[in-house]
Amino acid sequence: MDFKDFKLDDSGLLPVIVQNYKTGKVLMLGYMNEEAYNNTLKTGKVNFYSRSRKTQWLKGETSGNFLNVVSIKSDCDNDTLLVNADPVGPTCHTGSESCFFNDIVKSDKEESAQILFTLQDTINQRKEDIKKLEKMPTKYEGSYTQYLLIEGTDKICKKIGEESAETIIAAKNDDKEEIICEASDLIYHLLVLLNDRGVKIEDIFSKLNNRHK
Repeated sequence: MDFKDFKLDDSGLLPVIVQNYKTGKVLMLGYMNEEAYNNTLKTGKVNFYSRSRKTQWLKGETSGNFLNVVSIKSDCDNDTLLVNADPVGPTCHTGSESCFFNDIVKSDKEESAQILFTLQDTINQRKEDIKKLEKMPTKYEGSYTQYLLIEGTDKICKKIGEESAETIIAAKNDDKEEIICEASDLIYHLLVLLNDRGVKIEDIFSKLNNRHK
């Protein structure tokens, strides 16, 4: 769409919501003028218009914390954009992942799906930490995740087999709480296996999305 096709606010600007394409987490709200919009399309990196400085700017220009564009959508009234982005580093100038971190109302259901990506990042960090270890840990020393990654694919697959069997038994017992516990263990070990084999959750989601079409 051309910028002239949008319905702008009284200042001639277009509000832009930026969302993490992996987790759906809202990262920030900004504004674009025509120059910022066109530069975003041209560079594949989110540009904004600063209402205080009265100038266009590239997000991450000084910090290196760019927002790489994955997709851009307009709302039903064509007066707001939703940018799905792949963030490089924290988005907020405070160092926070998101500019929205002051809780007013919060429930346990909020951002529940994000835990998968949090676990993926934690497992990946454990893998990186292994390179710094002077001594290889046993199962009962340090991180259990590190232990699994050090033991390797066969050990992880064995654990997945055990957890799968326990999940099946829980289902046959018709015990909801037991199913939740065993399924949680199974998913965790599956995430460790994916990391071990160099597969990301994003790869799984992409395959599921393609099958859903």
